[in-house]
Amino acid sequence: MKINLVMIVKDEERSLKRCLLAARPFVDEMIVVDTGSTDDTKKIAREAGAKVYDFVWVRDFSAARNYALGKSDADWNLVLDADEYLRPFSRKQLEEVLGKGDRRYGLNGWMGAVLRFDSYRDAVDESREGVGEAELCVHSALLPRVLPGFVRYRGRIHEQPDCELPCMLLPLEADHDGYLVEGKSERNLTYLREAVAEEPENSYYWYQMAVTLRELKQWEESLIWFRRLWKAGADAAESYRTDGILRYLYTLMDLGTSGYLEEAKDVIDTARPFLENRSDFCFVCGLFYMKLVLSDVARYLSYLPRIEASYLACLEIGEHPEAETVAGTGSFKAAYNLGVWYELSGRPLEAKRYYGQAAGDGYKPAEERLKNL
Repeated sequence: MKINLVMIVKDEERSLKRCLLAARPFVDEMIVVDTGSTDDTKKIAREAGAKVYDFVWVRDFSAARNYALGKSDADWNLVLDADEYLRPFSRKQLEEVLGKGDRRYGLNGWMGAVLRFDSYRDAVDESREGVGEAELCVHSALLPRVLPGFVRYRGRIHEQPDCELPCMLLPLEADHDGYLVEGKSERNLTYLREAVAEEPENSYYWYQMAVTLRELKQWEESLIWFRRLWKAGADAAESYRTDGILRYLYTLMDLGTSGYLEEAKDVIDTARPFLENRSDFCFVCGLFYMKLVLSDVARYLSYLPRIEASYLACLEIGEHPEAETVAGTGSFKAAYNLGVWYELSGRPLEAKRYYGQAAGDGYKPAEERLKNL
């Protein structure tokens, strides 16, 4: 069984060496296609043992990916970006898992997903009530990145495998720090506008437009795309739709007027039947009900118990990174917000209990709250 690493890169000297060294134990060959670097990217790739090729950029990520895949003769291609770093695992175990997948789905009849942990910062942390400074957050994502040799990509940007093969989660995990680098959202927006013009009914592009505009704080314009995605089928199976609903709710809360809060309430009521088993949904509900009550206490006082109930539901559900959630919404972040709720409600014993739970998970803000009680 031959496994190759296949990458496209441009000006990635910050992270490329780390990426290649982490992936090298898993693969037979490393293929790196450069799309126009002006730094030491190609030198770093060669020194790490990669085969390096050049590709003239044509404003199409799939075109570059497919050129790179065409340079590989492997049974399986592991596709990574330069800001993704595989966690240690056994090549032998990986081959065993791939063999099991072949027996289940047939040779070349499936793809393998990698569980990626995305680090990011918000200007104001969306997940912590009562605290306004930026905080490092982690969101998990399942990505089809171990592909049979014949599979190619489609899409100008945020490209996806051009096939309908089932995707099985592999015991491969990767860390991703690309969202910590500024400037990518502005670049992506240009390509996304071109992609949407070419495929105006592609709902995945609607999602990406909404998310990118939100990241750029262009909230009003992002709502155009969030609403379009929501109306197209909120209960559809694709994971990006669920993430789109959650970000839609955060955007409405960021705007915060009574009209937007009423819109968020309608979205929550409609989405609850198919999202109430997710900790990240229950978490945003807790934040929302607090904001709703504070916006008009006399009108929304009856919603007060839902704040506590939402965070308790988070803890009951627990952490499930394979469900593509924000780390902590089923544990320390929910426990912390419960602590804040109980402290503000004049219930110090309960506050200490949940601050202690969050602090036990290493959550520093909870440790500070405990000191002040």
